[in-house]
Amino acid sequence: MAAPTLVIPDLAGKAVLITGASTGIGAALARAFAEQGAMVGLHYHASIDAAEKLGGEIAATGGKVKLLQADATRSGEMARIVDEAAEAFGRLDGVVNNAGGMVARLSYEEMTDDHYDAVMDLNARSVLAASRAAIPHMKKQGGGFIVNTTSIAARNGASGGAGIYGSAKAFVANVTRGMAKELIAYDIRVNAVAPGVILTPFHERYSTAQQLEAQLATVPQKRFGTPEDCVGAYLFLASKSLSGYMIGQTLEVNGGQLMP
Repeated sequence: MAAPTLVIPDLAGKAVLITGASTGIGAALARAFAEQGAMVGLHYHASIDAAEKLGGEIAATGGKVKLLQADATRSGEMARIVDEAAEAFGRLDGVVNNAGGMVARLSYEEMTDDHYDAVMDLNARSVLAASRAAIPHMKKQGGGFIVNTTSIAARNGASGGAGIYGSAKAFVANVTRGMAKELIAYDIRVNAVAPGVILTPFHERYSTAQQLEAQLATVPQKRFGTPEDCVGAYLFLASKSLSGYMIGQTLEVNGGQLMP
């Protein structure tokens, strides 16, 4: 692997499962953890080409990576890939619950039960399923970490048509606090990162140019974020040496758009 500009020694040799890791923030995290010497379980659903390309890049530079396919909305499939990651690496030290998406922009008036189920299963159920399956593996290691991806939408009510997505992410933020209280007894630290407007395939799919322009006007830093802007927060929360006394916290990465 090329020498990283930032070295966090206690991440080397750790086995980390990253859900939703084929593109966007998840892909940036897969590269970053691999650069730190971690073994990366790279979960994807349908983006097989992107996952294989990223996995090949990591392996080509000396990183250890295992591609894991699963539908994040199905608890049994998420539990399966947790076990597959632990089996592949002989251990599991951490999970980054990054899988998520808006599914579609629908107003509350237009929303259907099917849409509600799809959004909540993808953004909320997936976090519970992967975390629950990972707990026994991390207890076996004597501890570990979970970092959940929530969103600025969890605090500001979300933009038009994304209300249920924001509510699902608010669920994740509160699950983070509840899990943190329970799991610290096993030295499993649970925290979260809340990205703001990050330019990824997410916004290419769900946001118009006009919507993005309106959001940019609310960002004091006068630019949108990149997946790489988010990496440091996740690495920090994964590292016990850097954040060992932080549990149940959410780090906001939004260019000043929201300052809670």
